[in-house]
This record gives sequence, structure tokens and C-alpha cells, in this order.
Amino acid sequence: MNSSGPSRTYISDISPSVAAIIPSATLEVDARAKALRAAGEPVVEFGGGEPDFPTPDFIVEAAAAACREVSNHRYSPTAGLPDLREAIAAKTLRDSSLEISPSQVVVTNGGKHAVYNAFRTLLSTGDEVLLPAPYWTSYPEIIRLCGAVPVEIPTSTKSMYRLSVEQLEAAWTPQTKALVFVSPSNPTGAVYPPDEVEAIGNWAASRGVWVLADEIYEHLVYDGNEHRSIAKAAPAVAERCVILNGVAKTYAMTGWRVGWIVAPEPFVKAATNLQSHQTSNVCNVAQRAAQAAITGPLDVFAEMLLQFDRRRRSLHRMISEIEGVDCPLPQGAFYAFPSVEGVLGREIAGRHPETSLELAELLLSEAKVAVVPGEAFGAPGCVRLSFALSSAQIVEGMSRVAELLG
Repeated sequence: MNSSGPSRTYISDISPSVAAIIPSATLEVDARAKALRAAGEPVVEFGGGEPDFPTPDFIVEAAAAACREVSNHRYSPTAGLPDLREAIAAKTLRDSSLEISPSQVVVTNGGKHAVYNAFRTLLSTGDEVLLPAPYWTSYPEIIRLCGAVPVEIPTSTKSMYRLSVEQLEAAWTPQTKALVFVSPSNPTGAVYPPDEVEAIGNWAASRGVWVLADEIYEHLVYDGNEHRSIAKAAPAVAERCVILNGVAKTYAMTGWRVGWIVAPEPFVKAATNLQSHQTSNVCNVAQRAAQAAITGPLDVFAEMLLQFDRRRRSLHRMISEIEGVDCPLPQGAFYAFPSVEGVLGREIAGRHPETSLELAELLLSEAKVAVVPGEAFGAPGCVRLSFALSSAQIVEGMSRVAELLG
């Protein structure tokens, strides 16, 4: 750096693959909403992707105790603390009926890190990845960073945002390396029935396609719907299945940054080698907190689930009363994903929004309500609303939306 004058960064010096990354829309909406609130605006934020509950006390206490253990002040194994890897193996058996070895686990710096490392370990330049849309915003960006190609497969409200084996077969090519499978889904709240999970897993096995199964919302299901791990539903695909998970959503631990990958041992060994050059070990105190979470009681989570369920029903009822909005009742996670195509083109506050992006901007500026436009999820014409906020906020926010949209 030249100390005699201002430094300049030339865009041509930035890696093209990094320069091409589209910022996370969910984080961008969250930042804009927080900035407006900081300026005194009464914003109701439906854009967030995290529980609004505090981390349960017994987990916090485990972390506090871990802070006082000198061993946690030092480097630890890259793949994770042995006790935590054993606990994850036991939790996988308890929750998914999958018997795995601790050697099939690598602990990561949050669920997003697990997604990145899984893609980076598996994909090569030119590989194709089948990506059902709507999808979580980071999937296509990470796939492209690996030099691979996301192949989007659209779904709609008519199919409850679930794809079929026929769609997968039509999208398959000799370059297809993997399928991203998410149930319960962010952003749609869709949950695949066990028979559909089995059929998709068996299709992937028959085609030799790897499945990256993001199970971070596994416990967040409603109305008797069931999360079924694809590796359990279709054992034939287990040898090419990578399960991604973490403590963020179930235990209200988004800020603790602990996730993990469950995969065949050769895959885990390669992912561990990759991580050894990225971050070394995950924060030991956070790992101890995660261990307490997954080995502790689920009764605290059960209370969270009851509150999520009440909010889900309230949000869905209010949004379904708005003319031109089509919203399937979410079956899992904590998101609703309505189609707003019937609203677009109307005159609203003197404007005529033609896209869900324009509508989202209008809702924020006129109603002080933050939602995430469907363009961020590969689903223009839709918006995502989180119901991870208080019932009072949901009623206030949806009342404003209904008033603005007439």
C-alpha cells in the first residue's frame, strides 16, 4: 500500500468467480430492515431466517463451563471434538434411524460452511447439479464458485413446491453429478412425504447421482408431517449421500456457528483435509454448547415448535385473505412462500409493481414491512415471509400488508 496517497482497489484485480457472487438477499433485506429500525422506523421484519427465541439456558451454561476448561483454549482436531462427533452419530441414529460412525462426521463452522465444504469436496469444473427451485439463496452461488453448473428445476404452488422423479429424469444429463434435496424446505416450508423421498432417492441411486441432503430443519414439521432422511428412505443412495445439518434452527443457535457433514468416510476425510486449510477446528466452546444441545432434552424445543405452529396458522390465514395471493400452508420450517402474481400490475400507492422485487421494495417503503423477493430464490412472482417473530408482530405486519394491497 502506498502510504503517500489513498489506496485503490481495481475491480479487474478481483477473482472473476468471486466478483460474480450475488450478495445474500436474505442478509441484505435483514440489514436494510435493521437500518430503518435504527433510524426510528417501525419496521416489521418477515425477512429473517433465524428463531427469535434465546438459546436455552442449559446450553448457555454448558458453554460457560467450557470457557473455564483449559483444554478448550487450545487447538483441537479439525474434524471436531471426539465427544461431539460421537454425540452427532448418536443423534443421527435417534432422529433419523441412521447408524453411522463418528468417523463419518466432520464438524463445520455453521451449516453454511457445511454446504460450502460439501460442494467443494464433491464438485469439479463442468459438473451439473440439479437444483429444485425455489432454493436457498446460497446454493447456486456456491455451486458456481466450484466451477459447476446449477440446473434449476422449477416447482410451483400447484405441486406444493415439490418436484417429481419425472422432472429429475428430464433434467438429467451425463454431466449430472449431484442433486440438492431439502425437506423441510427453506424457503417454501414444503415437506416431502416418505414415499416421494424414497422414490427420489432410488432414482438418484439408479443414475449414480450424489444427493446433498440439507436436513437443518428436520425437527420443524407440523400437522403430522414427517421428516424422512433420504439415506434411510432409500438405502441404495446412502453410499452417495451427504447429509448437512447443525444446531442453528432447532436450538435457536444461529450465532454459535456449529454445523456438520455426515457422509461416507472417504468423503469426510477429504472434507476434513479441505477444512484444515480453511479454519482448523471449530470454536471449542461452541462445540461444547452444541454437544449439550443435541444430548439434552427436547422439551424446550417442543415449546418453540408450538409457538411456531400458532404463528404459522395466523400468518397463513391473514395472507390467504389478500386477493391475488396464493399461499400453500407451510408444512415445515418457519417460512411461508406465497405467489403474488395476482397482485402484480395493480396500482398500489400510486405505483404499478411488475415484479416481486418491486413489490417487496414497495412494501418496505410504504408499509414498513420487510419480505424477501422470490427472485432471490429462483422464483420470481413470489415472496418469502418468515414466521420466526412474535404473534403480535405477525398481526401488525400482515395488517399493514393487507391495507396496502387492498
